[in-house]
Amino acid sequence: MMRTPSRAAAGKGVQFSASPVLALKLPVWRSRLVLFALFAAFAALAGRALWLQGISTEFLQKQGASRYARTLELPATRGKITDRNGQVLASSMPVKAIWAIPEDVLEAPDAKIRELARLLEMDEKELRKKLDSDRTFVYLKRQVEQDVTDKVAALNVPGIGTRREYKRYYPDGDVMAHVVGFTNVEDVGQEGMELAFQKTLAGMNGSRRVIKDRLGRIVEDIESVRLPHDGKDLALSIDRKLQYIAYTHLKEAVDKHKAKAAAMTILDAKTGEVLALVNYPTYNPNDRSKLTGAQLRNRVMTDTFEPGSTMKPFPIALALEKRMITPFTNIQTAPGKLTIGKATIGDAHAHGVLTVQGVLEKSSNVGTAKIALQLPPQDMWDMYTTVGFGQQPKLGFPGAVAGRVRPYKSWKPIEQATMSYGHGISTSLIQVAHAYMIFARDGDIIPLTLQKAGDRPIGQRVISEKTARDVREMLEMAAGPNGTAPKAQVPGYRVAGKTGTAHKLVGGQYANKYVSSFVGFAPVSDPRIIVAVMVDEPSNGFHFGGQVAAPVFSAVTASALRALNVPPDSTVTDIIVPANPVEESM
Repeated sequence: MMRTPSRAAAGKGVQFSASPVLALKLPVWRSRLVLFALFAAFAALAGRALWLQGISTEFLQKQGASRYARTLELPATRGKITDRNGQVLASSMPVKAIWAIPEDVLEAPDAKIRELARLLEMDEKELRKKLDSDRTFVYLKRQVEQDVTDKVAALNVPGIGTRREYKRYYPDGDVMAHVVGFTNVEDVGQEGMELAFQKTLAGMNGSRRVIKDRLGRIVEDIESVRLPHDGKDLALSIDRKLQYIAYTHLKEAVDKHKAKAAAMTILDAKTGEVLALVNYPTYNPNDRSKLTGAQLRNRVMTDTFEPGSTMKPFPIALALEKRMITPFTNIQTAPGKLTIGKATIGDAHAHGVLTVQGVLEKSSNVGTAKIALQLPPQDMWDMYTTVGFGQQPKLGFPGAVAGRVRPYKSWKPIEQATMSYGHGISTSLIQVAHAYMIFARDGDIIPLTLQKAGDRPIGQRVISEKTARDVREMLEMAAGPNGTAPKAQVPGYRVAGKTGTAHKLVGGQYANKYVSSFVGFAPVSDPRIIVAVMVDEPSNGFHFGGQVAAPVFSAVTASALRALNVPPDSTVTDIIVPANPVEESM
């Protein structure tokens, strides 16, 4: 006889109606727990959404922008530099910068990496070193020509991109190097007028906001933040033709005399414009891979030297101005020596009695010193500083030096004597050329400029017109057949000027090395240009200014006057050079 299930369960002590598995409803606490858990989860999601979409919106947008949004620089075109006649001396060419996202490029096949290195003219190890970086962006090469950029793009290497930029080009290369200067890879001026007028030439770059994908491709423009403003063009006072003339003859002089270096400048006596500025050795600003310090030096502006006898016209002019002497006052220079204290100065040759004209014509140290010692030291110092010695030239040109003229209160008689003929004083070539304006301009001096001038400036009176003309006549004699520089003569033109020869100071002592110079102007009837030449350490048997620098002055002045269409003021076409010209005293 079989028992029913309920009875069987009851027989085991469990009532059917009391089984928790077969209960009709869950306990109240359990349903409440589930409900609370669901509510808490939804509350957490709502709070997180509020945090992300409300409170942290700005932060998250910045994080997203840092990964995808980019501000691209829109480079401004740098202004051109031209000579006074509009000939381009420096201009900008569009090029590209090649950049990379390292982690993406390294995924490219080895063959493409090798080809990329070849196109960029880089060693493969160097390229891989740049790419083996934790940075998210690196430049591989700057200022790459367009044809190379196209070949790089054709490789289709992931992570490689380009950026537009500009490269400076200098058509005249080494001829204009020290005037124009150059820019660096960032298109910022480093030397010359490129540096001096950086703000004017550079303009202002613009910018543009874009969104890029992970491969660096632009997928959307956000906004144009700022448009670029191109730089302004700069017109220099330099005349390209005169610059080439000066460069050619200066280089020939260095080669002929086996000199260490040389420098030359040509000034417009009417306007104060610098028409030419040349240094040798020089360099090519388009290729500076082998640039040295000696090539970079702008000797016209930055090198100082003892000017020697080119200083003699100044104390003589001051004495004439004070009416202490006349051009025909006799000066006893015999026996060719003058002892001052424990020191003795001398002339190359004994000349006996000389007029003041003869003192300058024969370049007598003794005669010049005797005249200078009559002058109050302060007056002589005032004269020197007024014409610019010991003062930094106000040209706005980087590196222009002041030279040195010691305070007059410390002068001893021997020092005043030697400074009268250019020893114990240091100047730059541009300073000497500028100072000679008082003789070329009838006694006044005007500022120099490297920019093309408009109106003619007003001069500052230094000496009277009569004094200036008297000294001009003496300087014409000094550059004549009986002076120290007969080789400075120019067929068809009257010229005036003065030679200079000075020992060089090496380690505080005068060495058997020389600086040969000549400063002059032409035509004497109505001076138009001032030409100053300096040759450093000529070593081919000649060292006097009349032998080394004067012929350079002659050749350059002749060509320059013709190039400027200046009419001749002399009927003399045959230059007379004595077999044994007068040697200047040092």
